[in-house]
Amino acid sequence: MRTLVLNAGYEPLAVVSFKRALVLVMNQKATVIERVDGDPVWAAHGSYDRPTVIILRRYVRLPMSRRVPVTRRGVLRRDNHRCGYCGKTASTIDHVLPRSRGGANSWENLVACCLRCNNVKSDRTPQEMRWELRFAPRPPHGTTWTVRGTERSDPCWEPYLALAA
Repeated sequence: MRTLVLNAGYEPLAVVSFKRALVLVMNQKATVIERVDGDPVWAAHGSYDRPTVIILRRYVRLPMSRRVPVTRRGVLRRDNHRCGYCGKTASTIDHVLPRSRGGANSWENLVACCLRCNNVKSDRTPQEMRWELRFAPRPPHGTTWTVRGTERSDPCWEPYLALAA
């Protein structure tokens, strides 16, 4: 059982175990917003509601840039496993500006690519091939990228995740 932790401003911060969430509530650092009905946590001195969403009582400052690291899996997920050139199912990634020509491993230079397009394009730019990208690659945004664990979210989290999107 996982619990969504919200900052005092209602933006999602993290997903933690219900035990960790219960400790935050018991230490009066957080308040329970959503709970599981009919499934309390029993302790030596009574029972507690099992939290699914908690909010911190004090605002926690976050670093300005919560940059998402660039990974092959992340690029494929960002592009919905669709080729940036032809739109077919993608299984590889491609550097728009090839690495041999100084292209970086960055969100802006990587796109998901099908094997055929990747082999045909080879070491050339899309302009040299007279191809157009279906979209401009950019870094991903949203809570599912910055808050780990929200991709397998509980249905009761959706209103709180929608506020931050």
